[in-house]
Amino acid sequence: MPRKPRMYLPGAPFHIIQRGNNRDATFFAEQDYQYYLECLYDATRRYHADVHVYVLMTNHVHLLMTPAHKESISLVMQSVGRRYVQYINKEYRRTGTLWESRHKASLVDAENYLLLCSRYIEMNPVSANMVDHPSRYKWSSHRCNAQGNADRLIRPHEIYLRLERCESSRRKAYAELFDNLLDPVDVRLIRHAARSSMPAGDNRFKIQIEEALKRKVGYAHRGRPRKTRSMG
Repeated sequence: MPRKPRMYLPGAPFHIIQRGNNRDATFFAEQDYQYYLECLYDATRRYHADVHVYVLMTNHVHLLMTPAHKESISLVMQSVGRRYVQYINKEYRRTGTLWESRHKASLVDAENYLLLCSRYIEMNPVSANMVDHPSRYKWSSHRCNAQGNADRLIRPHEIYLRLERCESSRRKAYAELFDNLLDPVDVRLIRHAARSSMPAGDNRFKIQIEEALKRKVGYAHRGRPRKTRSMG
């Protein structure tokens, strides 16, 4: 069965997931996480992509990233994959593949889903019962986005910057988004979109994407548009 072509649009945010092969572990020690972030930083600067949100889990990675060029994300993931696998194989005297053959990439409706997707990503360690709050997990962007900790990898998205004009107020507003649980409807849409590499957004957004790409892209959610819900 042929692979679905990628839907990379320059300037549009994407939810990227890279899983370990057979869902096996991909990080084994603190220095592994550090090296992955170093590889990611180097690749995003070289190939022109902005990372807004990330989390490194034991056996997979979530990224919210905006490419400057159509090829940016593919080049970033290829570069990180090569460098990191070489490092892991050498460090742990292993051979063979580490990641699944292909990362997942879901285009995100920034106006309606970027902050929801950000919360979904940074809440992963809580959902996995690793910590009781995202601020207690070291290998994510939450401490940067919600608390102002320095993180050279992060480039804030316009939607995040719109939360408040003042930096401290903006971080507080972002942190308060995590006071409530995500709506299960939103969680299902984000998960399904990511797993199927389909857009995360409403039908109007998908129509706009199809017009921009000049082809059908499929749907992450079918049926009547759902009623507007508050975030939480």
